[in-house]
Amino acid sequence: MNIWIRRLLKMVYPKKPATKGGNADQDKIPVTLEDVEKELENKVGLNKSFDVCYREMTFGGQKTALFYINGFAKDTVLTEIISRLTYLDVDRVQDNIVHTFSEQLVAHIQVQTYQSMTEVVGKVLAGATALFFDQSQEALVIDAKAFPVRSTEEPELERVVRGARDGFVETLLTNVTLVRRRIRDPGLMTEMMQVGKRTSTDICISYINDIAQPNLIENIKKKINEVELDGLPLAEKQLEEAIIEKSGWSPYPLVRYSERPDVIASHILEGHVAIFVDTSPSVMIMPTTFFHHVQHAEEFRETPVVGTYLRWVRFIGIVMSLFLLPLWYLIVVVHPEMKPPGLDFLGPHKTGELPILAQFLIAELGLDLMRMASVHTPSPLAIAMGLVAAILVGDIAVKTGLFVNEVILYLAVSSIGLFATPSYELSLANRISRLIFLIVAAIMGAPGFIVVCTLWLVILCLQRSYNSPYMWPFIPFNAKGMLAIIVRLRVTSDKKRPSLTRSIDNSRQPEENPN
Repeated sequence: MNIWIRRLLKMVYPKKPATKGGNADQDKIPVTLEDVEKELENKVGLNKSFDVCYREMTFGGQKTALFYINGFAKDTVLTEIISRLTYLDVDRVQDNIVHTFSEQLVAHIQVQTYQSMTEVVGKVLAGATALFFDQSQEALVIDAKAFPVRSTEEPELERVVRGARDGFVETLLTNVTLVRRRIRDPGLMTEMMQVGKRTSTDICISYINDIAQPNLIENIKKKINEVELDGLPLAEKQLEEAIIEKSGWSPYPLVRYSERPDVIASHILEGHVAIFVDTSPSVMIMPTTFFHHVQHAEEFRETPVVGTYLRWVRFIGIVMSLFLLPLWYLIVVVHPEMKPPGLDFLGPHKTGELPILAQFLIAELGLDLMRMASVHTPSPLAIAMGLVAAILVGDIAVKTGLFVNEVILYLAVSSIGLFATPSYELSLANRISRLIFLIVAAIMGAPGFIVVCTLWLVILCLQRSYNSPYMWPFIPFNAKGMLAIIVRLRVTSDKKRPSLTRSIDNSRQPEENPN
């Protein structure tokens, strides 16, 4: 009812179009430097915030004022510019002051003229330096900034034995440069957008314009433009939740994150779109399938045979992390008659003081608690915490009869499978699914376990990542795509890009020009 009332009011009282003179005149740069200073005091808290700096200087008889953020300004560049302007003659700045400073006097590669105070303030808050002129309603913005940044070290979650050791950092420009260094294609686009009324977070959409599907690009940009938030302090994760339409409570990730430039470059060449968010070292890849989360860069750094072996070992570990505990509980505790011949040794001789299901659940929660504690524990104390967990908790719990050895063994094997999962988000989703499988198998037996596994597969098949099937190439089945998942193919034998991205240029091996 409220929606229809609002629509009726909009029809009766339509919004009047803004006149060109109103807001535009109010947003213009004041003529005098005194008015400029007052305007900055109202807009950004000049003379209140200690890091907001404003300094008036005279060059060649022309009064000017520098406006910058102390922590962002690149001192060496600005000092060089000021030193050059200090020797300016009065005759050089008689006519067209702003043009003369911009084209002849300010020695910097990135200088732009603005007439809007809001735009100037926005650029300065992003790290640039503004140069105002007395008796002029134009200002120069000098893009001389230096963000606090760490070195491009190898990501902790995506380490490889052989390969590149650089990784993304919290500075967007550095991250984009690392990718452009690998893709020297003039068609590589890096479109900038901003999200957040208060944070104005920079977002970069990267793709190759003659490979990526235009509908996918437009859809992503439309979703980002529709985001209405005051800010993105948590960067890419909040952006994902704002632009990804997730149905239900599925824990499975619909985008893939990576902190490796070579991984992002490989996906861009396949026709995917990469989204960089300033202040975050993680880059989003769209669209994404389930099988994107189970691949690792290490497989492509080895020979095809070794890469295929490593991939299958990882697949086995992921399957064990999901189904080992519920299957063991099903054939040992719930349905002992289902135990295959030759596996009579399975099952504990003593059940312990607690039921087997309670032991599994307590051990699962304890393992998660240890993982969270390791994140918050300083490195010098991490070894001591591991000893406490292994000896004082695990060993004593078994000796006192609270747990049986097989529970600890199979839980450890399943946990190793989780740790071997390349995607951290997928490993957490699989952990939740495993708990559900285990509880359903304990309560409803084999029929319930079969039903819940079927529902799990159906839910995954129904999910879509930007109109792309989440379980491709398994469902819908694609023979070439499935072969590339099962076997690590040679780079020369993989001649076509994946059909998932519906790329414009589908060939990986450009045809030679006969001329």
